[in-house]
Amino acid sequence: MSVPARFGALREEWERVDPPRRPVLLINPRSGDGKAARAALADRARERGVEPVVLGPTDDLATLIAIAVDKGADALGMAGGDGSLATVAAAAAEHDLPFICLPAGTRNHFALDLGIVRHDLLGALDAFTAGLERRIDMAEVNGRPFLNNISLGVYGDAVQRSGYRDAKLQTMLDTLHEVLSSTAPTPELLLTDDLARRHTSPLVVLVSNNEYALDQPLAQGSRPRLDTGRLGIIVLDQPGAKRPPVSAWSAPSIEIAATAPLRAGLDGESVTLLPPLHCTTRPAALRVRISRHHPGASPSALLSSR
Repeated sequence: MSVPARFGALREEWERVDPPRRPVLLINPRSGDGKAARAALADRARERGVEPVVLGPTDDLATLIAIAVDKGADALGMAGGDGSLATVAAAAAEHDLPFICLPAGTRNHFALDLGIVRHDLLGALDAFTAGLERRIDMAEVNGRPFLNNISLGVYGDAVQRSGYRDAKLQTMLDTLHEVLSSTAPTPELLLTDDLARRHTSPLVVLVSNNEYALDQPLAQGSRPRLDTGRLGIIVLDQPGAKRPPVSAWSAPSIEIAATAPLRAGLDGESVTLLPPLHCTTRPAALRVRISRHHPGASPSALLSSR
């Protein structure tokens, strides 16, 4: 696969690097409806000199990462969903090892923003043998790492439901309907924006590792950069609020107060977090590598460069 010439300027931020000597690739065979297994990813990794570690149903990912690092791994890769990517990326950042994302999940949002061709799972393996490297930011909420975003409110409630992964839009709409029609008390959520306006019990709060492109209709689901050292914050207020329904800004950190534990989506995974939530960025914390044959720029980055 060749890289289109229009990506040339964007790729200048990437540096060619030598292959690692003892790379390890962790594989979740259940992600993406078994995408990695269908591609025989473990076998293809071995052919490239990469040690595959396939997660069993009862395996603990953090334990497997620790074993790999103790054995001398000098690069860590993950083939799985966005939630498991963050766990491996955090370990790579802690040990200053390069991190390689394999798009073996369902949505692969992080791979999209990193500039990886999401349908080219086997081609992404070339990051181990013919890679480009750069540093990007990570983010944390109360010490828990995330690569994409943390979502609260309606979305945070929706991801808790059993049918969410199979019918995301319908589950979201059902949850929104229940929230708007219910008279039951809900935990009060409070945060202050960059104009010193207080947002109380908003419908949705999204805090992202760098900002999403909101002014590009063709690429609203992606981030033009992953290295600004800032969080993106989007708030959707309750109907009737005396302000625009949607507020968006960026900041290096933000604190969110609440009256009870908060259900949230953390890189798409369902979690419950204890308030207050302190979200912060870790600038240039993570070394990432991609294949030289992949663009290295998100859709919104490409549109911004035109």
